Amino acid sequence: MVGENKTGRFLGIPYDWRKPTRSRLKKGVWNPEENRLFVPKVFGWGYGFNFYELARRLGLGKHFRSRP
Repeated sequence: MVGENKTGRFLGIPYDWRKPTRSRLKKGVWNPEENRLFVPKVFGWGYGFNFYELARRLGLGKHFRSRP
């Protein structure tokens, strides 16, 4: 499928059809650099969940209280 985009948006919803890597998987669910709870999925169409941001907002541990 030459010329087909592997990442982008369709009907306003993000998609990513690239093969997932360990680094992207980790950043997809635990990303201290992102302040959104719902982030684009690492693989597929739609949104995933940033558990780091959830823990930070709930104040779980001193590590989550401030941004780097």
